[in-house]
Amino acid sequence: FKGGDTCEYLLSSGRFLGEKVWQPHSCMMHKYKNSEAKNCLIDKHIVFIGDSRIRQLFYSFIKLINPQVKEEGNKHGNIPFEDKSASIKVDFLWYPEVNGSMRQRIKSWTEGSVAKPHIIVVGAATWSIKIHNGSNEALTQYKINITSIAPLLEKLAKSSDVYWVLQDPVYEDMLSESRKMITNEKIDAYNEAAVRILNSSSRNSKAKVKVFSVSKLIAQETIMKSTDGLHLPESSRDTNAMILMNVYCNKIMKPIDGSCCQPQPPLTLIQKIAFCFFTLSIIGYLIISLIHRNNYRKNKACTDLESGEEKKPAISTPNVSTLELLLHSFCKLGLIMTYFYLCDRANLFMKENKFYTHSSFFIPIVYILVLGVFYTENTKETKVLNREQTDEWKGWMQLVILIYHISGASTFLPVYMHIRVLVAAYLFQTGYGHFSYFWIKGDFGVYRVCQVLFRLNFLVVVLCIVMDRPYQFYYFVPLVTVWFMIIYATLAVWPQIVQKKANGNCLWHFGLLLKLICLLTCIYFLSYSQGAFEKIFSFWPLSKCFELNGNVYEWWFRWKLDRYVVFHGMLFAFIYLALQKRQMISEGKGDPLFSSRVSNVLLFISIVSFLTYSVWASSCKNKTECNELHPSVSVVQILAFVLIRNIPGYVRSVYSSFFAWFGKISLELFICQYHIWLAADTKGILVLIPGYPMFNVLVSTFIFVCVAHEISQITNDLAQIVVPKDNSTLLKRLLCIAGFFSGLHIFSTMQDQSRH
Repeated sequence: FKGGDTCEYLLSSGRFLGEKVWQPHSCMMHKYKNSEAKNCLIDKHIVFIGDSRIRQLFYSFIKLINPQVKEEGNKHGNIPFEDKSASIKVDFLWYPEVNGSMRQRIKSWTEGSVAKPHIIVVGAATWSIKIHNGSNEALTQYKINITSIAPLLEKLAKSSDVYWVLQDPVYEDMLSESRKMITNEKIDAYNEAAVRILNSSSRNSKAKVKVFSVSKLIAQETIMKSTDGLHLPESSRDTNAMILMNVYCNKIMKPIDGSCCQPQPPLTLIQKIAFCFFTLSIIGYLIISLIHRNNYRKNKACTDLESGEEKKPAISTPNVSTLELLLHSFCKLGLIMTYFYLCDRANLFMKENKFYTHSSFFIPIVYILVLGVFYTENTKETKVLNREQTDEWKGWMQLVILIYHISGASTFLPVYMHIRVLVAAYLFQTGYGHFSYFWIKGDFGVYRVCQVLFRLNFLVVVLCIVMDRPYQFYYFVPLVTVWFMIIYATLAVWPQIVQKKANGNCLWHFGLLLKLICLLTCIYFLSYSQGAFEKIFSFWPLSKCFELNGNVYEWWFRWKLDRYVVFHGMLFAFIYLALQKRQMISEGKGDPLFSSRVSNVLLFISIVSFLTYSVWASSCKNKTECNELHPSVSVVQILAFVLIRNIPGYVRSVYSSFFAWFGKISLELFICQYHIWLAADTKGILVLIPGYPMFNVLVSTFIFVCVAHEISQITNDLAQIVVPKDNSTLLKRLLCIAGFFSGLHIFSTMQDQSRH
């Protein structure tokens, strides 16, 4: 389903999500702040012409510029408004009827060198119905008057934005006696006449008068809340004003969550190069596949016509070459990236705003929980946080985070605080997993570092190129990457202390603890010294990676939010491995982790701690204050969960294969959701099948999960080629990668200069 002209949809169609949230058909509407409205309308002149309904729209519109404005002044007269700070001028002109006076005013803007308004909003009819008691003669005169005004409006539309506001329906039961003649039947007749006459002579689509008909749909849902049956309630007027602001400002301000009326962004130089590269990869793979197929046919076993015996081919079918695997991977990746681009950069598919309800979040949570429990299997090993258990943990957390994002649950503070713990738990696993590996294996080689960095960053680097987004935009990957390097530096720097060395002399344990204390001190200093943090990450080339919107504040905020949890993961791994080495814990199948008494006490404390955190998070009143406490207290619920999951022997011996499957592709799921499940860079929802929300979610989810799984396979295949074990070959590949990023930087600089 093609998105089509989103401006036309914004002005003519949509539906309510809940009671007050308006959802235009096929696109997303941005909620403009006062500062944004001023920036858009700077040095602009806007005119509203019409009756009391247009006056209402005028007041709602200027309140977007200055919320302090009060609705006062002559109700049946002209009302001026001016914002001197932004040189914005908005006028309401009282012309309750479409007549000669209105025509004369409009005509004055078409003559000579008179300054024309940038935006003109016109509409009137109810006064004509009321004054002439709903007579047919009045309707006939209305048609004649509009016919005379239409060419003037079309002439103005060549240089200004001109909107004709259709008449909203009335709530006839509530109308006063003096307005009883204003019926919905009459209003429909007047609207039909206006639509038929306007633009009848205009063939140039750019010079058309835009018909603002969406107000009718909004009024149909809300007019019964009117105080007099004629005028819209304030919330509906505000929605109309916001639609008007989106129609004019989206193409100027280009908000991410305002896809209505935004043109498709032009391809950048880097995107064009990427397109050529993927095209060549696809062509190369097809050529190699055809060559191999022809060779296979030539060497295929054939039947000897004389003896009837099967002859074996002289040459066996060769294994897949490195070049073929490379081209095959890039071929698939190219097709997948085309889908990414079509979903979130081209105006091909529809996008809609998120709307949170408790049921839209909690019902899917219950559903996946039931599925997860259904697919329960025995683990291969029963150690604390074994591989299957950590995959399961990542899996269910990722599914909950996905539901959180698509349901828009960030607006509900208790859910937001619990999701923050899940993100912290990912980082906890980062600290636990990488510390355990370096501590046990003692492998600080370049190969290990490059493998981890490649697997973490490959997809994000490709998306930065294809989707024209900065690296920091995908904030979680930079976060995990930096923490991995911090863990590596902490353990690899002299003296290198590993388990094998520490077993020979207990003093090495104190040396490692001293390293961890130094790390904690550095974290504490940077978290309370924003200036020092920003200086470190403002140096080139770090600034190219961590800047977002021209500064590194967003990166500092993300890092600070979970600053201690990786350290907690490292410390937990150290304590656990020390206890394991001294055989102070029991990890046999079905055995509790400690003695029965200790296990019961720890389990009770863990459950109480887990619930206490949930109660605190649910009672949060202010997001800023809760975020300040989160880094210090999130570890409580994480450790409580780890102990609850591992102390009982039976619970530790089973896992959910359903959750574990998703856990293996959790990173790809987290990144891919930005563009092919959600839309507008996570601000909205991708709509492949409009009109069927549940079916749309099922289809888009199926494609999304398949793509994430395929990208995981591609990343694994390419990691073996790009990051070989042989050191000399690896060094050559690293030089090639350095050259690639140098070229990318040069093209990026050229791109930025052309934009400016």
